[in-house]
Amino acid sequence: MTSGQALQRLSLDGPTGKLETLVEDSGSPGGSYAVICHPHPLFGGTMDNKVVSTLAKAMHAVAIPSLRFNFRGVGGSPGVFDEGRGETDDADAVASWGALRWPGRQLILAGFSFGAYVALRLATRRPTSRLISIAPPVARFDFSGMSIPACPWLIVQGDADEVVDPRAVLDWVGGLNAEPQLIVMPGVGHFFHGRLNELRDAVVGAVRGS
Repeated sequence: MTSGQALQRLSLDGPTGKLETLVEDSGSPGGSYAVICHPHPLFGGTMDNKVVSTLAKAMHAVAIPSLRFNFRGVGGSPGVFDEGRGETDDADAVASWGALRWPGRQLILAGFSFGAYVALRLATRRPTSRLISIAPPVARFDFSGMSIPACPWLIVQGDADEVVDPRAVLDWVGGLNAEPQLIVMPGVGHFFHGRLNELRDAVVGAVRGS
């Protein structure tokens, strides 16, 4: 933890019970707060995932408080996996808590892998000032029927991803009616091993450039 950074572990009310949540807030004034969604619950995804933690570090670097949390059925959050439907409700509950904690601030949604799918789903349901999608699993979940969020949108994809097909992501982005900012990181696998600092810098640059 860096100087001035407050890190809290809380249990927030969710649709199926308490959601384990990490709140990072330096107390700096600002106009946004971020909700960060973790990868697939059935494949070891948690709020402590290194990519998720990197997204939180990126937010801290630009003085934006962040909320990361365990979806239902993960860690101490009760419930069972719900294919993204219930998990979107979980993220919505966390975002609503953040709106009360930081009144008047705009919502940033970010997610990694399955979490990118959930974050996009939520961005179609509530006002979002920025969307950050890391390795969105477009071949594993149905992205086709979702509307495109009317906000700045960053997509980061490794071209050596062994879990999410990079070509499928590029084809999907190419077919969008919007023009998201796409960063393809050469030689990077799904979990950004050895390249997390580059990922953090890419997110920081996108947020600062808004």
